[in-house]
Amino acid sequence: MATQDSKTTKDHKTIQKWAEERDGKPAVVKGTGDTGKGGGLLRIDFPGGAEESLEEISWDKFFTIFDENDLEFLYQEKTKDGSESRFNKFVNKD
Repeated sequence: MATQDSKTTKDHKTIQKWAEERDGKPAVVKGTGDTGKGGGLLRIDFPGGAEESLEEISWDKFFTIFDENDLEFLYQEKTKDGSESRFNKFVNKD
């Protein structure tokens, strides 16, 4: 599994720095933000990603949704072979 030495954080600066170091942008899955609750499914959109269903949003909006849903950011700095990893996931705190 890709979670070799994975970490979790709620720190906005850590999340933004990790994403930007990998040219990632804050995004939501299209069609998930109009339900009136939750604000949408969060993702980090990377260049060349296959996710056409993502809509880029501001970091402010991203972190508002993140905090309102009491999420944690699960991420990995390096892959098993030492390369920079893009593995990340948003998980419920409990």
